[in-house]
Amino acid sequence: MHIHILGICGTFMGGLAALAREAGHRVTGCDAGVYPPMSDQLSALGIGLIEGFGAEQLALNPDIYVIGNVVSRARLGDGSPKFPLMEAILEAGAPYTSGPQWLSEQVLQGRHVLAVAGTHGKTTTTSMLAWVLEQAGLQPGFLVGGVPLNFGVSARLGSGKYFVIEADEYDTAFFDKRSKFVHYRPRTAILNNLEFDHADIFDDLASIERQFHHLVRTMPSSGRVVVNGLEESLTRVLAQGCWSEVRSFGSTVSDFVAEGEPSNFKVLQAGQAVAGVQWCIGGVHNQLNALATIAAAEHVGVSPVLAAQALGTFENVKRRMELRGTVKGITVYDDFAHHPTAIRTTVNGLRRQIGKARILAIFEPRSNTMKLGAMKAQLPWSLEEADLAFCHSGGLGWDAAAVLAPMGAKAQVGANIDEVIAQVMAQVQPGDQLLCMSNGGFGGVHAKLLEALQR
Repeated sequence: MHIHILGICGTFMGGLAALAREAGHRVTGCDAGVYPPMSDQLSALGIGLIEGFGAEQLALNPDIYVIGNVVSRARLGDGSPKFPLMEAILEAGAPYTSGPQWLSEQVLQGRHVLAVAGTHGKTTTTSMLAWVLEQAGLQPGFLVGGVPLNFGVSARLGSGKYFVIEADEYDTAFFDKRSKFVHYRPRTAILNNLEFDHADIFDDLASIERQFHHLVRTMPSSGRVVVNGLEESLTRVLAQGCWSEVRSFGSTVSDFVAEGEPSNFKVLQAGQAVAGVQWCIGGVHNQLNALATIAAAEHVGVSPVLAAQALGTFENVKRRMELRGTVKGITVYDDFAHHPTAIRTTVNGLRRQIGKARILAIFEPRSNTMKLGAMKAQLPWSLEEADLAFCHSGGLGWDAAAVLAPMGAKAQVGANIDEVIAQVMAQVQPGDQLLCMSNGGFGGVHAKLLEALQR
């Protein structure tokens, strides 16, 4: 089968492309704006990429077009379609489907799916769970919205019955407005946390809770829902109805509780110590991710002891507090954080790790939610533990300087990457930790900072 993927460089669609290629299909794709790590992965797999969404690609005549949710029926200022290829597909009556639907029918059918949902921590927790199952000898398939360092790829079919998937609540496609995760029909599901996000498609928190409940509705009675006991929003989700076994983590009265520092802690199950985790991963958020992983792995027969041992060798994910380099005692990190809660959590994790050294937070509000300004008021709160903050404000429809004004001299705003780098270079000192945060390529700011520091 020849499949042509529209929007192939997104983390989900790029992973789907890798799975399709591994399954023996011929895969091509197109996108606009290509950046690592997905572009590197697709290139290594020999998957042909076409720049843009030109209608001439209809001549490829694939068996089916797989449509990413980046594609819409939008029009440009001159009235021409933003995605001419999609218009040509519709005019020709050519066969098309969404990424989640294709995945459900071609990959997940007949497998025990373990899905990881939540506003934050999906990629990391999915990677943890896949690694634990791998170390237990279960040879799982997986699809992660990033590149787990333990595996070096974002997706693989696996040879076992289990498939671990990052379960995103974002909508499926312009013709299917359900959340992606309702297609996956998991038997094991982690509900990690739930906050308001994706302001471009959800009106309020209640509408996201409803989608999470749709996920719970698809699970069999022999399934297991692993839920964060600290989240009132998830309590409301389960109160709408749950037909599967529930295991909680995080709160003091949960089934799975952590005791000790995030880097070295005991795991208590029903009040009894059952395992210990000692690893190089920092942050309370990752401690919670570990508890969720252990509870989910237990559902498929992996003991907490074995799961904890596997977590001890977990290496995290590319772009999750990834060390990009150190020059003259100044360290540069790359992190995916873009929601204010994620930014605060990431800064807090680094603060716990480094003590009193200065943290320079360098970030861009790039997600659709942040561009719309839905979370802008929370930015000063999210950056409280940083010593200095530098915001790239290009492309925003709101005044970043006014929003960050409560931070006073601690915050600066630059209209472009070069201006931000100049601001950082004017303030940086030996021993500083430069924490770059974005859910995009951030204009290669990491390499540019290292280069500037070298000079």
